[in-house]
Amino acid sequence: MKKMKKTILSTVLALMLSTGGALAASSCYTQAEAEAEQGLRIHSELMVIGLNCIKMRFTDGTNLYSEYNEFTKENIDIFAAYENQMLSYFKRRGDRDPEASLNTLRTLLANNIANSAARMKPDQFCNRYAGRIFKASTMDHDTLKKWASTIYPSHPVSNPICEQ
Repeated sequence: MKKMKKTILSTVLALMLSTGGALAASSCYTQAEAEAEQGLRIHSELMVIGLNCIKMRFTDGTNLYSEYNEFTKENIDIFAAYENQMLSYFKRRGDRDPEASLNTLRTLLANNIANSAARMKPDQFCNRYAGRIFKASTMDHDTLKKWASTIYPSHPVSNPICEQ
C-alpha cells in the first residue's frame, strides 16, 4: 500500500510538471501579471506625484492631486483588474496573505518615486514629474494598458517573466 501511494504521488508530480504545474508554484510572472505590476507602479507613482505636488497650481488653476483623482476615477476598472491579477499571482505563488502581499507591493512601488521626491526640492520634483499626470490623464484605456504592458529597462518588473 505504501509503495502504491509513492507511485501515485510520483505520477501526479510528474503530470503536474509536464502540464505546467511548475508555473503554479513559480514566482515568475505571466505577461498579464507583468502588465498588472507595471500598471500598479504607474498608478502608485502618479499618486505620490499628486500628493507631493498638491500645493502646486498651474496658470489654469489645475491642481495635480485633483488631476490624479480624476485619472483614477476614469480608470478605476483597469486598476481594480490589475489588483485582482496580482492577488491571483500571490495566491498562485502560495502567499499566506495575498492582500498583505499586494499592499507591500504597492508600498514598494510608491517608495521608489517617494525616494526621488525626498532627494529633491519640492519645486524641482514637481517640475520634473508633473507632466506624467498630464500625460496619463489624456490616455484612453487602450493607451494606458499599452503603457503598462511595455516593460522599460529603467522600470523592470520585480520578477522574471515565465517562459512560454
